[in-house]
Amino acid sequence: MSTPRIERLKTALFAAQREISLERALLYTESHKQTEGESTLIRRAKATAYVLDNVAISIREDELIAGNRTIEPRAGIASPEMDPYWIDKELDIFESRPQDKFFISEQDKAIYREQLLPYWSERSMKDFINAQIPSDVKAAVGQKIFSVNQTDKGQGHIIIDFDRLLGKGLGALVDELNGLSLGQPDNDFFKSVVILLEASIRHIHRYADLAEQMAEGSVDAARQAELRAIARISRKVATEKPAGFYEACQLFWYMNIILQYESNASSLSLGRFDQYMLPFYQQSIAQGESPAFLRELLESLWIKTNDIVLLRSSSSAKFFAGFPTGYTILLGGLNEVGRSAVNVLSTLCLDAYQSVQLPQPNLGVRVNEFMDRGFLMKTAETIRLGTGIPQIFNDEVVVPAFLNRGVSLEDARDYSVVGCVELSIPGKTYGLHDIAMFNLLKVMELAMQRNADNPDVSFDTLLQEIRSDIRHYVKLMVEGSNICDVGHRDWAPVPLLSSFISDCIENGKDITYGGGRYNFSGVQGIGIANLSDSLHALKRYVFEEQRCTFKEFITTLDSNFAVPGGEKVRARLMNKYEKYGNDIDEVDSLGADLLRLFCKEVEQYQNPRGGQFTPGSYTVSAHVPLGAVVGATADGRLSGEQLADGGLSPMLGKDQLGPTAVLKSVSKLDNYLLSNGSLLNVKFTPATLEGQQGLSKLSDFIRAFMKLKLQHIQFNVLNADTLKKAQEKPEDYSGLVVRVAGYSAFFVELSKEIQDDIIRRTAHEL
Repeated sequence: MSTPRIERLKTALFAAQREISLERALLYTESHKQTEGESTLIRRAKATAYVLDNVAISIREDELIAGNRTIEPRAGIASPEMDPYWIDKELDIFESRPQDKFFISEQDKAIYREQLLPYWSERSMKDFINAQIPSDVKAAVGQKIFSVNQTDKGQGHIIIDFDRLLGKGLGALVDELNGLSLGQPDNDFFKSVVILLEASIRHIHRYADLAEQMAEGSVDAARQAELRAIARISRKVATEKPAGFYEACQLFWYMNIILQYESNASSLSLGRFDQYMLPFYQQSIAQGESPAFLRELLESLWIKTNDIVLLRSSSSAKFFAGFPTGYTILLGGLNEVGRSAVNVLSTLCLDAYQSVQLPQPNLGVRVNEFMDRGFLMKTAETIRLGTGIPQIFNDEVVVPAFLNRGVSLEDARDYSVVGCVELSIPGKTYGLHDIAMFNLLKVMELAMQRNADNPDVSFDTLLQEIRSDIRHYVKLMVEGSNICDVGHRDWAPVPLLSSFISDCIENGKDITYGGGRYNFSGVQGIGIANLSDSLHALKRYVFEEQRCTFKEFITTLDSNFAVPGGEKVRARLMNKYEKYGNDIDEVDSLGADLLRLFCKEVEQYQNPRGGQFTPGSYTVSAHVPLGAVVGATADGRLSGEQLADGGLSPMLGKDQLGPTAVLKSVSKLDNYLLSNGSLLNVKFTPATLEGQQGLSKLSDFIRAFMKLKLQHIQFNVLNADTLKKAQEKPEDYSGLVVRVAGYSAFFVELSKEIQDDIIRRTAHEL
């Protein structure tokens, strides 16, 4: 059970409507105007330092851990230096758009249009990227074959070296970087890191001052003592390394807020929290601190992660609906010598989440052959709550996948996740995850249309064209992604964050310049389930059974099955031919072969940082907008209808032989190649997981998932009737959390399209 404080903090966080704050944008711009002629690194550092020195700060009622990005909870902040144009276009629709709504005052609208937009027009990263993209890449993007992402905001999708932060402290890091800067006075990276570390110290001191002022003005003796503790701890961790769990959590959260000011990026993720925080927790226990108080601290921290929401464009919000901030944590897993890393804090993290039950942090659990039954049952117990948290990752697949990419064994065993399901090595990887999404089903559609009048078309020749097109468009996707990569380097380096990534200090380079140890570019292949189903149905209906000519079939699809007899054709396509997700080799192998081709093509290419492109297969919530740009398909799917959710999940309602058959279908994919991450959604009815027997069945199912060598799985445990009631009376279900894709969100904050998708997913029983 939560304490009264935790319940009050939760209530306060969601009491007011979401607003847009222009404060960071205005401060950043003010500094930027004063640094004309200086290098980008120095300008970025000075602008962020200026924000840290001048942004309004607050310590809210009941808070034990200080640090807020904005005065108002859950406010979105704008980054016009990245892309000023989309904000201008949406100023008048933020409150009414279908997804991720925000309030912005008329006064702030005027400020944006009169001050920020004129300055950043033709000065932004977006301007550079748009000017560099060649016509053939633009044409492919326009055809919706692939998208190039991260062109309008900070990249993020990274985990800093929290051991470096917590083990050294900011004062020692300033001394280290000052020495390096003096030794290499021409190195702007070192200079910029010093500027930002010193600004971070000043920023934390501002909170210490505020806490002292608030304590002096407080008439509540208990609150006064809490504020003095915040002041004392803040004063210490501003320069010294923390001692104990409270101090470690406070410095940890301050740095998370500061890094948000630097880049305003999604998925500055939290890594293996139970590993790097364990010594501090043990120290507090050894010193006799109350376990109940330490748990309340942890629950307070979990609530803080829900305070950060991202301001996205309407288009981006369709792909990342429901504010997936990406405060992702993986628990358990392996240690550096390959044994189980589960510890007391692993369990406490799940216990704290069971009390809080909010979308963030996006907890996951790493499973392996050494995982003990007790922690697996605790994991199943948490999943049964129905929030979609934790998700599950398989060490038996992910570790070899990283070894295949040249990662050392010890580093591979230390993997975690950024964002939703993107695989990364904490403190060592700049993966440029989510840089592009590739719509495999769209490639099939275009190949079919191109052959509509070809009398000699056959299934084999069509399949060869699809394979050739995948190769062609992967090359164009890489070209566009690399231009975006250079855009982040030249317009938006992140020196403070880089100083917490291995080898950047040794190399004297920002991560965007290739300073990190591992430099990947992550892209996603989308639509594998629909592709498998469509190819199989096309092969059977047209080429084997010869129920119509290929041209007649194309006419039927182009009409969205509106030709005479079209509904009968659609019914046959949907119901008479086997579908992916039912352990049918003939169907599953079609998608497996093409996904493997996509992966092998992607991994051939390098990025400007000297790293390798790495493939994945997950959709976030993009299966809805990606489906909207594909016409009717041979699996019976209507024009504009969503694609299969998740990435590797079967199409809605097509997995009819139970959840184990789904696992077997997905196991036929070459999961070791999907080193950027993959996603499988499974939905269970609550009744099937009731009691101790239900938990045992779920635990056994997770073990089966592990042994079948799948990479990822996550669960929704909800009745469709409950979700339908939440649609009808959202005010009665404001706290209902569901799994969307690689993240959870409040159901009532999702668009109706995505709500309907979640309702329609097959609910299995064990």
